[in-house]
Formats: sequence, C-alpha cells, structure tokens
Amino acid sequence: MPIDSVLSAVLGSVGVPSELIASCEPLTGGTYNAVTRVRLTDGREWVVKTPPPGKAGAHLGYERDLLVNEVTFYDAAAGLTEETPVPRVVHSGLDAAAPGGAFVVMTACPGQPWHEVTGTMADGEEQRLRRDLGRAVGRLHTVPAPGGFGYPSAALGPLAPTWRRAFTTMTDAVLDDTLAYAVRLPRTVPGIRGLLAAASYVLDDVTRPALVHFDLWQGNVLVSGEPGARRIGGIIDGERMFWGDPAADFVSLALLGDVEEDKDLLAGYGESAPGGPVEFDGSLRLRLALYRSYLYLIMLVETVPRDTSGEDLEWTWNEVAPRLEAALGEVESTLRA
Repeated sequence: MPIDSVLSAVLGSVGVPSELIASCEPLTGGTYNAVTRVRLTDGREWVVKTPPPGKAGAHLGYERDLLVNEVTFYDAAAGLTEETPVPRVVHSGLDAAAPGGAFVVMTACPGQPWHEVTGTMADGEEQRLRRDLGRAVGRLHTVPAPGGFGYPSAALGPLAPTWRRAFTTMTDAVLDDTLAYAVRLPRTVPGIRGLLAAASYVLDDVTRPALVHFDLWQGNVLVSGEPGARRIGGIIDGERMFWGDPAADFVSLALLGDVEEDKDLLAGYGESAPGGPVEFDGSLRLRLALYRSYLYLIMLVETVPRDTSGEDLEWTWNEVAPRLEAALGEVESTLRA
C-alpha cells in the first residue's frame, strides 16, 4: 500500500501510525489541493487534503490558504450535518509554513459525485434530489455569519464591512491574475473592470453575509443509495467558500445554465432559506450576472496556472468564454435600461 511522505507525516502528526492504515486512495476531480481517502483498520474512513507540492507560485490570488476556507465552511455548517450532510473536521493544521505544511483531515461522506450516477436515476428521482439539494443549500444560508464579507483565509485581505467592497476586491483580484498570467479573454481587462464597477451599486442590497459554498456543481454533491432510494450523501469541497450574498450559490448550482429553470431546486430552497421563496427581481438578476461573470472569469483564468491544454482548454474557451460574454452583456444591458 503506497503512502507518500507528506500523507505519512500528516497521519503521524495526528497519532495514526502506519500499521493502523488499511488503505489509501488518491481522489481525482479537484483542481488544486491533493485529496486522499484513508481507511483505517478500525473501520474509520477519512479524507485528507494537503496543498500539492510545486503549487506555491501557480495559483490565483484568492487561492492562498484555501484550506482555511474549507475548515471554516465545515465548522460553520457542523450543526446542520443531520439534514445537510457535510464532512466533519477531525484534525487540521493550517500553518502552511509548519514542517509538514497545511492539512485537513475530515470524515468521508457516503456516495458518488452526482454527475456519475445521473444516467441511473429512477423516474422522478433527479427532481426529488434537486428539491432535497435546494433545502440543504437553504439551510446552509441560515448559518450565523461573522460581521464581515469575503474569504476567511484573508488571501485578499481582512473581511470587509460591506458586500460591495468585498466583491469588488474579489473581482479586481481575478482580473489582476488575468494580467499576471496573460490570459485570453473575450473583452479587455480595463473594459471588464469598469463594467463591473459601474454595476457594483446593486451589491449594496446585500446587508447580511451568508455562508456561500460557491462550488456546488454536481461533482461536489455526493449521492448515495440505490436507484429509487437515493439521497444527498454529502456536500464537499468547501474550500472556495466565502461570506457573502447567498444568491451567489445559484451560479454554480446551475453551472453554465440558468437557475430560474430549476424549479425543483428553487422549490426546496424556498422551504428552508431564511428569506423564503426566491423572487427574481431586477436586483437579483443583475447580481447573478455579476456572480456569473466572476465564476466564468475564474474558470478561464485558472487554465494558465493549471497548465490546461488540448481538448480541455478548447472546451473551456468554447463553453465558458461565450457565457462570460453573455453575463457581461446582461450587465451592460441593465445599465443601459
């Protein structure tokens, strides 16, 4: 059973000698941290995350100390685990300068990524699960928040007193990354920066920070059970979370699509969210266009430090760039109206 030196050091530091390790299985699908499922001889199953070697200079600005965000997310959601299943943090060491580096050890959630089982759903099961997922996300948005907005890691600075200031810092940072990595975009960086700034007034409509996952695509939602009896097994990979507008989660929940068309998810969300059913008014639609712009910028910009190439790079440009242009066009149209 192979185990690398970093993983061995992490497990040793939390009192797990090699003889207690039954198996180690690298998990794929993530784009930044190294993830390993560890089974112990006493039956416990853990997931261990560590920053991969060699990434120190190849990341976006907001990605510094991502594990701080992840621990914050799971700890904040810990009281919801029965109805909104998230991993429980077992051990963590968040000092990247420590001898073994930063790490998080968490409980493993049951199930497979949603997109891997979509083709085997029973009749009506996907609709029921979308409603269940909506309820789960609505409950996440009830979690008490600190008195500020932004990334807990402080990668872009301390939490901001307003959502407008925090989100402007976030978008400015990814646009700075665009320039640093010489990333191809469908519009110029000054043009995008100016457009987002012109629409930032709408962010003042958000006055209460919520726990926002912001990476709720189907790969980060686990589904467990047999066809016809499936349930949400876990909401994972909370490393890109921030304190902000709860509506921002709708962007990844409807990745490359339109959340207004997901009636089942919205119905479930309205049953548990603090504000009740969602009203798609002018403010919300403009804010969603801003959040789509931010997410699509990240997806395009990260292709350079990730060394994305070939078909993956072509797919990102063909699928994401037009959607970024559409989101920016929606912001532009609203400002002209």
